[in-house]
Amino acid sequence: MSSFNLIVQGKALAMDVLAELAVEAGSPAIEPLGKTAWRFLDAKADTRETLAQYCRELECDWAFVPAGITLEHFGLWMTDMDSTLIQIECIDEIAGLLGIKDKVSAITERSMAGELDFTQSLRERVALLAGLKESTLKTVYDKKVKLTPGARELIAACQAKGVKIGLISGGFTHFTNRLKEELGLDYAIANTLEVVHGRLTGQVKGPVIDAQAKADWLVKLRNELGLRQDQVIATGDGANDLQMLAAAGVGIAFHAKPVVRYQAHVALTYSGLDGVINLFAD
Repeated sequence: MSSFNLIVQGKALAMDVLAELAVEAGSPAIEPLGKTAWRFLDAKADTRETLAQYCRELECDWAFVPAGITLEHFGLWMTDMDSTLIQIECIDEIAGLLGIKDKVSAITERSMAGELDFTQSLRERVALLAGLKESTLKTVYDKKVKLTPGARELIAACQAKGVKIGLISGGFTHFTNRLKEELGLDYAIANTLEVVHGRLTGQVKGPVIDAQAKADWLVKLRNELGLRQDQVIATGDGANDLQMLAAAGVGIAFHAKPVVRYQAHVALTYSGLDGVINLFAD
């Protein structure tokens, strides 16, 4: 019978709080993983509901992880881009240069929450960008794109362990391709904005990268790499990531919408992306 470790992370906790968590988890020992992360050894999985409530009150992330599973067990990390690998929603920032950020971001918010059909909502938002100079995309990248805290650390950890990294987005190739080049990622998949005479037409070229496409690409790359499902990690924040998270061995909702947090295998709400490293630390 497999044993599990409980990973708690996200903020500094006092020793008495850690001791109480150990008692609640039925754990005989605690290993520090950093200043704001701990591993409770041989925790009892039947304490999940109690621990979930306790950690919510503490504003900490928690997860049960099979003992002995480290990052080198995995061969592929697939991640969403907007509001996951980077801190912004690119289409909202592009719209901001047209003075319509509020209008577009309201549609984005509803789409990520699962209230709107993703493909339809993407086409609706892209149509609002018609006429914008293509050079504007470079301005958004240079001035607005910032990596999520912990992203560089997780990328470095994956590269050190030989884990391939796939960036997949319902956003745009202008951003994913530059991130792939600058960060040394292995794959980048996204939508291509149609450009004529240096200006956006308001159309997307080819099929839209939607929820099903994200899951299909994960399976395609997994098979090409000769990996099992349990050797794949996926991270995302929106409803269009749900199928991809479900197709992975470990699907992680990262600072995600409620519908995603409730369905993912693990939720990281208070930690950075380096929280993934703590889940599978040596």
